[in-house]
Amino acid sequence: MSSLLEVSGVSVSFDGFRAINNLTFQIGSAELRAVIGPNGAGKTTFMDIVTGKTKPDKGVILWGEKSVSLIGMSEAKIARGGIGRKFQKPTVFEDQSVQENLLMALRKDRSPLAVLFFKPSAADLDRVAELAGDIGLSDALLRVSGELSHGQKQWLEIGMLLAQEPRLLLVDEPAAGMTPAEREKTTAILVEAAKTRAVVVVEHDMEFVRRLNCKVTVLHEGSVLAEGSLDHVTKNQDVIDVYLGR
Repeated sequence: MSSLLEVSGVSVSFDGFRAINNLTFQIGSAELRAVIGPNGAGKTTFMDIVTGKTKPDKGVILWGEKSVSLIGMSEAKIARGGIGRKFQKPTVFEDQSVQENLLMALRKDRSPLAVLFFKPSAADLDRVAELAGDIGLSDALLRVSGELSHGQKQWLEIGMLLAQEPRLLLVDEPAAGMTPAEREKTTAILVEAAKTRAVVVVEHDMEFVRRLNCKVTVLHEGSVLAEGSLDHVTKNQDVIDVYLGR
């Protein structure tokens, strides 16, 4: 299987602290992956490097079938190239309806003039209705986003990212602060999304990772410590020592 994203031999230091240390990581074009590890393992820095927020000191990051290098590319260009990122805290336009949030997120001409005169077409509205169905917010389309529960806002933000049709979705701790029912729904949304794109979920919650039922990459001190199913990595003595034994 050819990789969609290939990170190879990447290192980055901040003030002498090596946050990422010779990291090598690959993900296929339609794959769900969980990334776990203790605090300070490099999980957030890994996402920062892939999205262009942080430039590595050395190493290679290749993207897509043409193996384009992402190093030195701007965050905006990487986002347009198909890498979407969801942060821990949802950022939705609270005063706008769910429908308006999703319409704004659709992949469109973003020039100021186009944005100013944007009128949604029937196809746009159909696409938004479909996205709302995917994220379980069909009944909330006309609700003001600020009224949504924490979990619903997280789903809306995932929907807004999906509206941009990314080929890789990076999701940071989606289960944090959710009710059990919301977590179950979130699992379903991410599993479904990974059928047509790559989805990388950074998560602390082992129960949530178990539900995702996917390959797990364990980071420790900025490197991959172990990789495989959750059962496989949780039986790994190194993982038990650094992570589960704490």
